[in-house]
Amino acid sequence: MNIENPADAVRELTRLWQGERHTNGRPRVADDLLERMKLVTTEEAWGVLRKHGYDRQFEGNWFVTHPGKTLVGRAVTAMMLPHRPDFHEVVAEQGAKDGRIGGQNSWVIDTLELGDVMVIDMFGKIKDGTFVGDNLSTSLQAHTRAGAVIDGGIRDYQGIMNLQECVIYCRGVDPTAILDTTLAGINMPIRIGQTTVLPGDIVLGTPTGIIFIPAHLAQEVVERSEDIRTRDHFGKLRLAEGTYTPGEIDRQWEERIELDYQQWLKENGEV
Repeated sequence: MNIENPADAVRELTRLWQGERHTNGRPRVADDLLERMKLVTTEEAWGVLRKHGYDRQFEGNWFVTHPGKTLVGRAVTAMMLPHRPDFHEVVAEQGAKDGRIGGQNSWVIDTLELGDVMVIDMFGKIKDGTFVGDNLSTSLQAHTRAGAVIDGGIRDYQGIMNLQECVIYCRGVDPTAILDTTLAGINMPIRIGQTTVLPGDIVLGTPTGIIFIPAHLAQEVVERSEDIRTRDHFGKLRLAEGTYTPGEIDRQWEERIELDYQQWLKENGEV
């Protein structure tokens, strides 16, 4: 069996992405786009995704280790299953052949790179489902400088709180260690709540929740968000000047306002 989905399979899963890729086949959305993504709101991203038919990419109701911090990065997906002896034996044997050491949860962390977000389908398990504690979270931070989304639990929260470059969205906190689970695969399609996540998706975590953005739509999401912010700035400026009324600005702009906006962009070096 393959513990990590082969690169060719990952490329086929994400074939709408036409840009650079990691060696494991995942789309590699550019670092500068990830940085710009940090200012995008959930609603702005949702609007773009919905326009393209991606109606089920948002999941809310999380416990967040560092409230107020935005989580952005490229998804590395992994699925855990309830323990079944025969399957667990196969996975353990393959892991030994691959030279993997430690617990199966640590195998996922070993694959991570800077800018990644670890996304774990832990089928909602919290008790005995704590995918990371403070030790593995320290390694997670060192690998990614981003964090994780875990549809399951974490432990050692008081230690994790001290990590300033690792934001984790999870379902809850419990003192138990991970138990009776088996790693089904890495960089495969997974389910997080009501969403489907593919390797290389852009993870955007805000106070609203988590939205998973297909890599091929990441640039459109960012550019749409920037356009909204710029238009908002212009609109407030003209309202403060008394040029337009709130009723004129707070709706689809008439042609004269749109022309004014385009001229303002040119004069202010925005285009």
